[in-house]
Amino acid sequence: MTAERYAIVDIETTGGKADTHRITEIAIILHDGERILDTWETLVNPETWIPYGITELTGISQEMVQDAPKFYEIARKILELTEGAILVAHNAFFDYSFLREEFARLGYTFSRRQLCTVRLGRKTFPGLHSYSLDNLIAWMGITVTQRHRAMGDALATAELFRRIMAQQGGAQQAMAMLQMGLKNNRLPEHFDMERLLQLPEACGVYYFHGKAGEVLYVGKSLNIRKRIAEHFANKTEKTRKLRELTYDITAEVTGSELVALLLESAEIKRLRPSVNRAQRQQSFPYAIYVYTDAEGFLRFEAERLSIVQRKKLKVLAEFPSMQAARSRLEWASEQFELCRRLTGLHAGKGACFQFHLQKCKGACVGRESPESYNERALATSEALQVGFEEDFLLLERGRSPQEKAVVLVEGGHFAGYGYVSAQEGWSAQELRQAIRPMKGTPEATRIIQAYLHRKPAGLRKIPLHGASE
Repeated sequence: MTAERYAIVDIETTGGKADTHRITEIAIILHDGERILDTWETLVNPETWIPYGITELTGISQEMVQDAPKFYEIARKILELTEGAILVAHNAFFDYSFLREEFARLGYTFSRRQLCTVRLGRKTFPGLHSYSLDNLIAWMGITVTQRHRAMGDALATAELFRRIMAQQGGAQQAMAMLQMGLKNNRLPEHFDMERLLQLPEACGVYYFHGKAGEVLYVGKSLNIRKRIAEHFANKTEKTRKLRELTYDITAEVTGSELVALLLESAEIKRLRPSVNRAQRQQSFPYAIYVYTDAEGFLRFEAERLSIVQRKKLKVLAEFPSMQAARSRLEWASEQFELCRRLTGLHAGKGACFQFHLQKCKGACVGRESPESYNERALATSEALQVGFEEDFLLLERGRSPQEKAVVLVEGGHFAGYGYVSAQEGWSAQELRQAIRPMKGTPEATRIIQAYLHRKPAGLRKIPLHGASE
């Protein structure tokens, strides 16, 4: 018999996204790895509508949950049942994410060690074409009385878990997975597994501290606890140094990945941690640079540049794609009436097309002197070194469902971040007042540009002097 206690969990929900859908039923089976110790189940009033398709799948209707307890009424029971236990579920990420979100709505951080029977099944019974619960039930001949109901699926998962643990090497596989490949002897001498498990499983910035409390290393992760475990599981010179010097690890949850990236960059510059290498570079292979040609004209080019090339050129701005670089150069040419030939946007010789449209003053055909042209080109150089053409705010999820993170770009650069309640109806100026001012840097500009280029779900851009987009 194992010394661990397990809480095998299954939930039914109104949909597939933890941040927008709710729990309608939950079952918890307490298990010791060999047998069932106790069971508990309840319907849950989701305080929202149950889609018809979900009712068809689960059989749980609006009428059934109408008088059921709301989540806050059963939260204490769930905490008591799972306290000190390892949470086990089939596709544990799904069940665990819903529980974390429900508790977060109550202002509580729900944190439990987890095991996923999908991953355990793959390790213990390799070679199956599918590790869905339906397929494993059929393959193992497990009897299920109520499929797609919380207790029925929890009992099936409990039997699957029992067979995994009974398999030769099954329990060892579970423990290895539980510790994320990390052994206590790989942790720093003054930092044990219990301390690791107290770290948040959330997005933010983390700090490795030395004996005197000094910061040795700063990092960012979507899952702080998991990332720190990965640090010590690696066999690198950096890991050896951290293991030798680390006495404590602290973390700041940001919720927003963008805020975490910006805070990490700022903290590395402020603290200059001894184990951090240079600021992690974002992928900005394309650049606009300026040079003087044989006739004395300042010319601009947008190209993919190597590190060696960048050191030899006067680079004005960097971009994640050629399209972004050329778009910025097109804007500058339009704003300052530059010749498209001298900005590398039109190839060939002779008059550029814009000259025929009377939008070029004729530098390409000798109608304008270098001195006259270069006045506007110098202004262009200054404008291109500003990261953004407009002032705006970015809204993203905060540290809990009750708040939003706000990032400010003003005067062409990152200007700070803050948090507001998640309520709707904020004006741009009210959002701006929530900002904690910070100094913009080229790295911060690149971070925001790359983040906007990725277009992550849930990110909202609000012009500072206009309506939200």
